[in-house]
Amino acid sequence: MAWSNFVDGIYRTKRRSIPWYASAFPSLTFHCRFLRMVLQAGAAARRGNYNDQRWIADSVNVLRELENVGVEFEISGTHYFEELAGPCLFIGNHMSTLETAVLPGLIQPTHPVTFVVKSTLLKYPVFKHILRSRDPIVVDRLNPREDFQRIMKGGLERLTRGISIVIFPQAHRMSSFDPAHFNKIGVKLAARANVPVIPLALQTDAWQTGIFRTDFGRIIPTRRVRFAFGAPMIVPGRGHAEQRAVCEFIGQKMLEWDTASHGDVRRKH
Repeated sequence: MAWSNFVDGIYRTKRRSIPWYASAFPSLTFHCRFLRMVLQAGAAARRGNYNDQRWIADSVNVLRELENVGVEFEISGTHYFEELAGPCLFIGNHMSTLETAVLPGLIQPTHPVTFVVKSTLLKYPVFKHILRSRDPIVVDRLNPREDFQRIMKGGLERLTRGISIVIFPQAHRMSSFDPAHFNKIGVKLAARANVPVIPLALQTDAWQTGIFRTDFGRIIPTRRVRFAFGAPMIVPGRGHAEQRAVCEFIGQKMLEWDTASHGDVRRKH
């Protein structure tokens, strides 16, 4: 990653001096900057000028602006997909807006990527223009059979064109990981498209869900943000073993992080 300082395959935010106003008002400081980025990106997308490089730059800027209010990141395993020659399918848990904003800056530099998203996101003012420019796979979360068909058809089409896909099999954002809420749509698509699966565990509750506007929730700098990518897996057959492996990877990482957090003074309120 050209923009990151990886050491032994891991990126960690370097300690920095945080301005007093950012320390005192991290949510207000970050969201003012984030809103400005969204408005500028939306204007560019509306004109048809929002390209891959702009998406990468904005994604990296979101990470940097979170760091600028005191949020620390820890990212590992990017080499697993950077070394792949073709597209892949990222299957991860879903906690907040943060991952959808930051993941393009991690993945897009080496693998063109898009997301499976809810149709309601295409109704957001300004943001809908950005999202449409990224050619997402859109589901409505109302009819599981129709959503399955959309993901299979749209996923195969994009993977055939060399575009990787990020999918969050949970129906909703969740602060904890429960395999019972983790459906098999990702491994089924990977099996049909014959592309590798990359497990993705994340802990992003530093960006809380908002009460009135979900994407503008409280920023809690004492909570470390973590991303861990796992080794690629080809999915033969029905994918039962691979589904278990993805769930075990995420579950184990979440357990490790929760244990570490109890001893991390930065996560104490």
